Amino acid sequence: MTEGKTCSSCSDDSCTSKAKRPDESVEEHSERQKLEQRMCAIKNKIIVLSGKGGVGKSTASVNIAAALAREGHSVGIMDIDIHGPSIPKLLNLEGQRPKSTGEALLPIKYKDNIKVISIAFLLPSPDDAVIWRGPLKIGTIKQFMRDVDWGELDYLIFDCPPGTGDEPLTVAQTIPNVTGAVVVTTPESLAIVDVRKSITFCNKVDFPVFGVIENMSGFACPGCDKVYDIFGSGGGQKMAEDMNVPFLGKVPIELEVRDAAEKGEPMVLAYPESKTAKAFADIVIKIKENIAKAKA
Repeated sequence: MTEGKTCSSCSDDSCTSKAKRPDESVEEHSERQKLEQRMCAIKNKIIVLSGKGGVGKSTASVNIAAALAREGHSVGIMDIDIHGPSIPKLLNLEGQRPKSTGEALLPIKYKDNIKVISIAFLLPSPDDAVIWRGPLKIGTIKQFMRDVDWGELDYLIFDCPPGTGDEPLTVAQTIPNVTGAVVVTTPESLAIVDVRKSITFCNKVDFPVFGVIENMSGFACPGCDKVYDIFGSGGGQKMAEDMNVPFLGKVPIELEVRDAAEKGEPMVLAYPESKTAKAFADIVIKIKENIAKAKA
């Protein structure tokens, strides 16, 4: 179903939202239809996750989004890290407030073809802590999917918190047609142990795994051509091989990554000739190839 159509006018008889389920109330069915209608206008839904915190998952999300947008694609980023949202900071959108049309919430625009929603936009202060149990988090994520007017998008990227709990599970249980998952790790074994669980999670909830990104894979010395393997190298690639999933590439540590984060601009835009930007450009090529294969 495309934007502008309703479930009642849609000709797709295979759509599961057309008929009310036996255990649903009329209101629940209406809300599910509304959510499906929003999601139907989005061609590809990519979830970025990791079993370990601090591996650069949000950095990967914004750079993948920016690389896709630079190619002319319309992209949305849904920050579903309720307790530690990072996307507004990484895109210099702190303090922004989404507008409402009365029926929908409008995402915040970053550049011309990137739209963003985050719980951070709805908090009175950036210092406020979200002290919620599972049901409230689940309800908020569903509301982001149902009540945010994304319009038509080529890609919607879900930036998850660490782990395999309520947030990625809510996406899995709410959207049956997630296009695929990108798993982020760092090279050392301490991270790999937890990140392997993310791949197991994807297999159990039927997320196609587009591949593994090995982030912080060597420090690229700015004064020479040497690369120092601070956290080791190759751990993510070996994990991908062991678990029979694609490997998307290695992303190095560069001093400019910090500068880009501080000024709120993805590396692929702030430093397009950097090793990091080129690595993400290659990663996006592989993601698109995997999408094409899956849809062939």
